[in-house]
Amino acid sequence: MVSSVADGIIQLVGLRQVSNGEQIVFFLGQKKIPGLILNLSRQNVSAVIFENSNELQPGTYAVRTKQLLSLPVSSALLGRVIDPLGRALDFGKIPEAVERRSVEIRAPSILSRTSVRKPLETGIKVIDSLVPIGHGQRELIIGDTKTGKTAIAIDTILHQKGKGTICIYVAIGQKLSEVARLAKLLSSRGALDYSLIVAATAATPAAAQYIAPYSGCSIGEYFMNEGNNVLIIYDDLSKHAVSYRQLSLLLRRPPGREGYPGDVFYLHSRLLERAANLAKGGSLTALPIIETIQGDVSAYIPTNVISITDGQIFLETELFAKGIRPAVSPGLSVSRVGSAAQNKTMKKLAGNLKLELAQFREVEDFTKLGFALDEATARLVNRGQKFTRLLVQPRASTIEISDQLLLLYSASSGLLDRVNVEAVSSFEKELYSYLHEAPFYPVLANFILESFDPLLFDVFLNSFAATFVNVRKAN
Repeated sequence: MVSSVADGIIQLVGLRQVSNGEQIVFFLGQKKIPGLILNLSRQNVSAVIFENSNELQPGTYAVRTKQLLSLPVSSALLGRVIDPLGRALDFGKIPEAVERRSVEIRAPSILSRTSVRKPLETGIKVIDSLVPIGHGQRELIIGDTKTGKTAIAIDTILHQKGKGTICIYVAIGQKLSEVARLAKLLSSRGALDYSLIVAATAATPAAAQYIAPYSGCSIGEYFMNEGNNVLIIYDDLSKHAVSYRQLSLLLRRPPGREGYPGDVFYLHSRLLERAANLAKGGSLTALPIIETIQGDVSAYIPTNVISITDGQIFLETELFAKGIRPAVSPGLSVSRVGSAAQNKTMKKLAGNLKLELAQFREVEDFTKLGFALDEATARLVNRGQKFTRLLVQPRASTIEISDQLLLLYSASSGLLDRVNVEAVSSFEKELYSYLHEAPFYPVLANFILESFDPLLFDVFLNSFAATFVNVRKAN
């Protein structure tokens, strides 16, 4: 029976031998409200509910289910927007699922995993070339607010069309209008057919935001165990940690650094460890998002998640302000899987690109002072500016890996040396147009993914570059 209700925390008496994490049900006439046990003490137990209800009053009866919190899972969830308990938030009813999965499940064992080898193509040039992601990896997307973190995640979902990857987007603490806008975008681009959205909006209680990532992960594990490649995006885990801090403080658990409870590391580690590339089965790739304040990656939550994940894509506010978008920092972004999960041809081309960009960053500041540069440094700066401009990419315009390879080869082989920095974007657009109009390009695209013959592509691209430069001069 409920003894008190305050600040979303419900105190109950009379529930004997109840377990922490067990699901309970509150009865309000014909209405049933699910709840979750989060605290145990000698006198009473503390629980939370996942929806706002002013009807819950002292004296309300609660019944044990003798089961951990679970949700229904099935392929019918694809194309839908659901809440963390698997209930539809969009129009229409979800068919009854035969299987239910616990929200909290132990991560796959080491023996059941295999190494990350297969690349997950994002369609974003700077990521596919410099910070490759593999199926089964955990790659953090981190940066200040309004730097394009969500845009990278959404573009990655859009690029999975026709590639056999199921995508799950977990929205934590966002506005309902933002979730609706995202669902509309995915639907209009045909991406909602292989995707689903788990939404715990800002209007929902902290308990719903707390369990949302685990619910999305359980759904992803269901598809992974069916042999599918799954991509899950947690947007974002900063709000997730804040919701857990809120619950913990209301439950009178002792606060620690920055007001977070001592087990906040375990909060995210037990979630992200569930991402895996199974030896027998599919894979679950996690892209958690963390928001920093003024680029401070040494804060509590960012350092925690950085230590858990297999690398990070760091977005710089300064680059974003300059118009370099996506504002991925080539120097601070890293993939700890390395090039093991990268196309072989891309691996060859990207090595030189990353080196030249790093050298350019070192001398870039000197160019702003107006010093006279020697010929080698001037050439390095010129190429660095063009490479930086080459990696700029509009939102929702992902690029196939074969197109990226030819573009990067054009840059690394010196074809861009004859093109002005201002004309780099035009060069890229006309190159794609030239490639896609060529009748033999589908065969060529398959060929360059398997092997790379510089002589062949020198002939192919030199003719295009010469034509492009001559046309620009004529105009």
